[in-house]
Amino acid sequence: MAYRFTDPGVLAAAGFDAILDVRSPSEFAEDHVPGAISMPVLSDAERAEVGTIYVQDSPFTARKIGAALVARNAAAHIEERLMQFGGGWRPLVYCWRGGQRSGSFASILQQIGWRAEVLEGGYRTWRRHVVGRLYDASLPVRVIRLDGYTGTAKTEVLNRVAALGGQVIDLEGLANHRGSILGDVMGDQPAQKGFETALIAALSGLDPARPLLVEAESARIGTLRLPPALWVAMRDAPRIVLVAEPQARACYLAGIYADLMADAEGLARRLNGLRALAGNATVDGWLALLAAGEAEALAASLIAAHYDPAYARLRRADESAVIAHVDGGDLGPAALDLAAERVLAAIA
Repeated sequence: MAYRFTDPGVLAAAGFDAILDVRSPSEFAEDHVPGAISMPVLSDAERAEVGTIYVQDSPFTARKIGAALVARNAAAHIEERLMQFGGGWRPLVYCWRGGQRSGSFASILQQIGWRAEVLEGGYRTWRRHVVGRLYDASLPVRVIRLDGYTGTAKTEVLNRVAALGGQVIDLEGLANHRGSILGDVMGDQPAQKGFETALIAALSGLDPARPLLVEAESARIGTLRLPPALWVAMRDAPRIVLVAEPQARACYLAGIYADLMADAEGLARRLNGLRALAGNATVDGWLALLAAGEAEALAASLIAAHYDPAYARLRRADESAVIAHVDGGDLGPAALDLAAERVLAAIA
């Protein structure tokens, strides 16, 4: 039995007890339907083996070997992960296109007595929905950007606004990146498709009658691209600008980049990558401050010689309206709480 959906909200309300992704682990890691559980019926190596046999030997031989592998893996999943479910359990199963992998696994589950259904079109149905929302349509919500120089604690203020009830998406959080050239955080960034699925999940919970606050970004966050619907909505959106004195920003950056300072070798590699932009003498000065453990002085120099000039270049052609300037003060917790309240008031 195949299940057809046209919207994630419909899928969430359809009453399935679980969504099972039976694609290979690497396919799941790249992207998957929100809330899906990885339950591969072929490993990456097994999938490659079957594909090679299909091309080099025969489709029939590939199907025989594939069927044996699927049955073996399905049995392991049932024994190790599904034994606790009763007869009324209703899972939705999908693979790449709703074909043999999901059909085979769902058939086994149905023979047991579970009310398993196959997602019609498989993962490709989900991906078409994502592309339709983020590439072929416009964003159905009014966007306001939270802007400001590097080190003005935009992400922290953004999260405080969310805690106060503002409608917010933390793009850098979804991208696992802090947005600057030194901004990568622990762990890899998601794949582009995975990032876009996370965006869809975030957008699906929004009230279109209320403005959406996002941090002002370029068209890329690290290695990830902002999809067209979001980028077009952001590009000309009005801004609220956070301001703070350079010394307060340097102190703040020294704190949030403590993990980078602790990895002196890794930070030195990043700084050396700026030689073409900043010049050898400037970078040599940064490296000397790094070697001396002068985190705040290094942050201050980066602000003066790299971050602020880069921000000025980026904003030179930005003619979008500025709703308000909000002073972040010393960027301490109390000052950031007050800044968040002022940002929320400016949005209202």
